[in-house]
Amino acid sequence: MRLALLMTSLAFVSVAAPAAAQTPTAAWQIAAAVLPLPDSMQAGAEVLGYKTANGPLVQLRAGTNEMICLADNPENDGYAAHCYHKSLAAFMSRGRELRAAGLTKPTAVDSARLAEITAGTLTMPAGGAALYSLYADSLNFDPMAGRPKNSSKLLSFYLPYATQESTGISEMPLTDQPWLMKAGKPWAHLMIQ
Repeated sequence: MRLALLMTSLAFVSVAAPAAAQTPTAAWQIAAAVLPLPDSMQAGAEVLGYKTANGPLVQLRAGTNEMICLADNPENDGYAAHCYHKSLAAFMSRGRELRAAGLTKPTAVDSARLAEITAGTLTMPAGGAALYSLYADSLNFDPMAGRPKNSSKLLSFYLPYATQESTGISEMPLTDQPWLMKAGKPWAHLMIQ
């Protein structure tokens, strides 16, 4: 009887263990990471992801086109994947490095990157560059079947130093049309939902 009770308890504990503690397989991460992109760009995108829950970001798949995708971080709640043009790679990578070094406030990260851009040690794209994002409440979906239900997509188009005056695009947040965020900054970008 004790053995049966112990086995039942162990079975319950193993089933009740949170799935979030597990890192998805590389195949799952790759399939899910490219979902923000248009279909025509997915197969050639480089994918960075995680081998372990607390591990560093590593290359899961080499790319053959100009896009780099980041798999969802298993340490964060919900699901978020981002894909950006390779001309944004240094800027994005530097942001991750600064946050890993302890700069947690976005203004501190922005200040550090601005100083490096001004000094010429960090480059921004000369023209525009896209960042595609996809968000969902959980990882409970099959990426091979497409986007998760109740997910949302966002396209940010980086236009360094762009302003309302230089583009004719509003700097006021709008829900029904594109708007310009961080106007005048090296990381100024259009928000398109």
